[in-house]
Amino acid sequence: MSEVTARKQRPKHLALNEIRLPLPGFVSILHRVSGAGLFLMLPLLLSLFANSVGSPESFAAYKETVSSPLVKLILFGLLWAYLHHFCAGIRFLFLDAHTGLDLPAARKSSKVVLGVSIALTLIIGVKLW
Repeated sequence: MSEVTARKQRPKHLALNEIRLPLPGFVSILHRVSGAGLFLMLPLLLSLFANSVGSPESFAAYKETVSSPLVKLILFGLLWAYLHHFCAGIRFLFLDAHTGLDLPAARKSSKVVLGVSIALTLIIGVKLW
């Protein structure tokens, strides 16, 4: 039997819904997505900040904009993105320092990142809502 026929045939396409991603991989992808989301929403955040510190008229416009439930929901999502990106970034700094590289420690740190980022988002978000 030749070496070519002994190999397992690889799929021609990836079925993304069938791939079981481990929790550390999921946290890594969320870190990238949250960073990209924060970057893409930066003009909105800077606009809101400029309105909040500008004239009294722009502050009134800021208050009216931020009082919308849709904007509050977007800001709540951005709060989670920031907190997750921050917590996952700390985790990756530890991994870069070769701390917690073994599988049980990596899974535990992934759970901690998700738990802390969600808990902090709920605490800060409810306080600010």
